[in-house]
Parts: sequence; C-alpha cells; structure tokens
Amino acid sequence: MLNSLIVLAAEAEHGDPVVSPYLVGAIALGLLLVLLAAVVSFGGGREHS
Repeated sequence: MLNSLIVLAAEAEHGDPVVSPYLVGAIALGLLLVLLAAVVSFGGGREHS
C-alpha cells in the first residue's frame, strides 16, 4: 500500500506553488535581519573579554 502511495505521489501533477518562493525568502531574510539587530543591540556597550 505504501508503495502505491509513493508511486501516486510521484506521478501527481505539480502546479504553481501557493506562496511565491520569493515571498518566503523575503520573510526569512527579514526575520534573520531582525534577529541580527536584536543580538547586536543586546550586546551593545559591553567590553569584549
């Protein structure tokens, strides 16, 4: 049964993605930049050891 499901999934037609890959990348980039800004601001003003 599992084998037939794998074959059906492989043969299924794939249409356009629901969410644009560029949108997903832009959201991921924005999130990473916000996290980077949080880390930099959290460590600001401290001396390095």
